[in-house]
Amino acid sequence: MSTSLPEHSIDRLEDRLARLPLRERKKLKTRRAIQDHALRLFTEQGYDETTVEQIAAAAEISPSTFFRYFPTKEDVVVTDEYDPVMAELFRDQPPELSPIDALRAVFREILPLLFREDWETATTRMRLTAEVPALRARSWESMREGTHAVLKEITAERVGRPADDPEVDAFAWAVLGVMQATMYRWLDGMPLEDLPGLVDHNLEFLGRGCPL
Repeated sequence: MSTSLPEHSIDRLEDRLARLPLRERKKLKTRRAIQDHALRLFTEQGYDETTVEQIAAAAEISPSTFFRYFPTKEDVVVTDEYDPVMAELFRDQPPELSPIDALRAVFREILPLLFREDWETATTRMRLTAEVPALRARSWESMREGTHAVLKEITAERVGRPADDPEVDAFAWAVLGVMQATMYRWLDGMPLEDLPGLVDHNLEFLGRGCPL
């Protein structure tokens, strides 16, 4: 599967960032710089061995500034900016598409975006999350508070149900389960270039009711 990024995906992301107020763009730049330094230190010397003070020093900020951007040390690994992008792309899908087909279209845009713009960071974050128990625990909480909540909201809008509908909730968790299964297949040695295709296959499989 080609990993080239569609030009309209680049334009959409750049337009979205350009619409942010200057203050927000500066905050995003600082957040990314902190995360880059943190991931580098975690890779070089280990997660447990790296302190917030060391990350702050590398990023040339104070520890108190670090905590303004990331509530915990774990959050510097599990946090990204892709949930709002996913929501925007999902809402732009043709209304006749089912939630699964709309999500498949979204991931066909987001995953090449990761390959082109952010894959080294994303893979480092996934490996750390799989290997560090504290990160696995925080990732689950962050997923429930972030991606799961976004999935419920955008799915509920598409099907005309409330976000707290039990079936909408179950659907959102099922999608997250598909994503987790794909991540662990990659961590077990699946070739990187096969990941987008497996995500699409697993979502299609979910859409067919998981027949075995």
